[in-house]
Amino acid sequence: MTTLLAEDLLLLLLDDESGALDATTDPAPALGGALLLELALDDAVEVHARRWAGDVVRPTAQGAGPAGTQPRDPLLEAALVTVAEKERTPQDLVQRLGKGVKEQLVERLVGRGVLEVRRDKVLGLFPRTRWPARDSSHEDAVRRSLTAVLVGGAEPDPRTAALVALLHATGRAHKVVDHQGIRAGQVRRRAKEVAEGAWAAEAVRRAVSAATAAVVTSIAVGAAISSGG
Repeated sequence: MTTLLAEDLLLLLLDDESGALDATTDPAPALGGALLLELALDDAVEVHARRWAGDVVRPTAQGAGPAGTQPRDPLLEAALVTVAEKERTPQDLVQRLGKGVKEQLVERLVGRGVLEVRRDKVLGLFPRTRWPARDSSHEDAVRRSLTAVLVGGAEPDPRTAALVALLHATGRAHKVVDHQGIRAGQVRRRAKEVAEGAWAAEAVRRAVSAATAAVVTSIAVGAAISSGG
């Protein structure tokens, strides 16, 4: 099955049995970051450092090229259109790209038979929708790849490394793999090492660094606002 990074990330963030997301963390910035990183892996966008105003993201020559060079997926196409509208910071983009994308990703995964929809009411009053796993074979394969890298010390391919970087940014890397007897702290350190490693071209590494930093900041700001509210 061919999936987006954002789809793989959402599957890992959802509890397979209950179909619930961690209510303490807004997944939108991380999912937006996943779309941005996929565009970077496809050489469709790149990060430019401005001397006084910080980083901005722009389409590459390939990303701005004719229709034949555009992203292969409608969600990536829409994300690239947003990037191309004007120069924006990574933090602005992860928020914009993540807005409403969870619902689109869930719909796709349900349509493929990967998730199912479960609706009920909390205390018999408040409607609730959850998405437990229906076919976990793809997610299981993703977890095995992550375990090989985070626990077994295998060298990651660029896609797996990008997923590790996103999980590290959300603080979830140590929660999605079988530790096989090693401590959670060791898994977190390995995730940090992979996220910062030289597994991709410099342009992609800049995009990873910028996008994951934006995800961390957005999650922290969201948590602060929620706790303050």
